[in-house]
Amino acid sequence: MKPQDIMKEKNSLWIFGYGSLVWKPDFDYKRRKIGCIKGYKRRFWHGDDFYRGNKEKPGRVVTLVEDPEARTWGVAYEVTDSQIEESLQYLNMRESVLGGYRTKMVEFIPKEKGMGPLWALVYIATSDNPIYLGPASDKEIAAQIAICSGSTGHNIEYLVRLADFMRLYCPGEEDDHLFSIEAEVLNFLLVAIR
Repeated sequence: MKPQDIMKEKNSLWIFGYGSLVWKPDFDYKRRKIGCIKGYKRRFWHGDDFYRGNKEKPGRVVTLVEDPEARTWGVAYEVTDSQIEESLQYLNMRESVLGGYRTKMVEFIPKEKGMGPLWALVYIATSDNPIYLGPASDKEIAAQIAICSGSTGHNIEYLVRLADFMRLYCPGEEDDHLFSIEAEVLNFLLVAIR
């Protein structure tokens, strides 16, 4: 299902964020819902040479990797009327032009009781992207995150804010990859200050 088809139905669009969008959407929206999508796992496999890194030292940010057993928690934002065009223009620059992400429609399941699933637009970076970094050990990813910084701040901030979101809004939900990298960054920093 394409975003245009969804907009024709309701004159609104839901946009799912699972990385920096969970704390920094930077676009106007009508409402937001915490929830998850199934069939994808969050991974720090995408490079960032603008926001959290640079050309010499690309940072590591998250993308989604298909996995039928997984689910990824995040935030869906409902945009309506003029917000739709404005948010899509902004996100096209932020996620597609600068980040190399592609769009896809996914089923979003709100955490809130009594709400059924919704279709949401999501941005996913794939391995054919020139700044896609791919899998590495948690230790290697953490070491890269610990030394990278870009136009919006240090790569560690991105990691910590994402881990904080999970602890605060999705307590008890698993994200082993995220929390393992967070622990490795802490170890890296402790070793560095000794």
